[in-house]
Amino acid sequence: MPYLGAHESVGKGLHLAFDRIARVGGEALQIFTRNQRQWYPKPLTRQEVDEFTKARNEHGDMIVASHGSYLINLASNKNDLQAKSIESFTGELQRCHELRIPFLVIHPGSHGGDGVEAGLDRFVSALDEALERAESQTMVLLETTAGQGTSLGSRFEELAYIRGHSRYPEKIGACLDTCHIFAAGYDIRSEADYLRTMDNFDRQVGLEHLHFFHLNDSKKELGSRVDRHEHIGQGCIGLEGFRNLLNDTRFAHHSMTLETPKGEDLREDIENLARLRELVEQPLAP
Repeated sequence: MPYLGAHESVGKGLHLAFDRIARVGGEALQIFTRNQRQWYPKPLTRQEVDEFTKARNEHGDMIVASHGSYLINLASNKNDLQAKSIESFTGELQRCHELRIPFLVIHPGSHGGDGVEAGLDRFVSALDEALERAESQTMVLLETTAGQGTSLGSRFEELAYIRGHSRYPEKIGACLDTCHIFAAGYDIRSEADYLRTMDNFDRQVGLEHLHFFHLNDSKKELGSRVDRHEHIGQGCIGLEGFRNLLNDTRFAHHSMTLETPKGEDLREDIENLARLRELVEQPLAP
């Protein structure tokens, strides 16, 4: 069975995310290491690192991933924005290194109207620069996107292009978001469509490079290119799509986190995780 969890708040302390994921019964955790809407966050303090390490040790072998700031656009055609994005992403990598977080999830950004290939080339160049500057052991996970506007990463071929052109492919993997791929036109609702989509990913990127999942239903229809997350089983993907993924033996030891809407009491996380666990039954043969 995959390790199921959720993205949790780090409000009032990074280490408190572990308390929150424990409250909902999660086995995997995603966080922001700093305010995702802030360009110049404060460096980590020794106390923060120590408290985070202590809390992590108390929660066994839980896999933790960080999600990069939404402000970052490494593919930007504006020199000042790209420079700020490189600096910010370098900081993200350094914080993950200090906290011993193995994965940092990042959106491939937006080409701003210059075209996909130009945007991808800028992204690769900026990503390589950040990797060089940070000297971090954290692996960067390229997140699949819905394809809104001029955003990159909605086609598996684009993720493959980034890995294929980077000087550091060994430091680059992938994170698959179920809502995003569905909105981008990849169907997973029937067993046949699910297997076809995963076969496509394997041919383009390689399943061995897929390390993390975001589990979100979609408010919008297949191919809508609109990124709107919904609770598990209450959107256009439906329960069968998640059943296919959760019973795929190739991902039996992968971490999968919710990014679904929730309130302060975390009740929605508890309900969504319970719904997912009820779907685990007969392993799906690839």
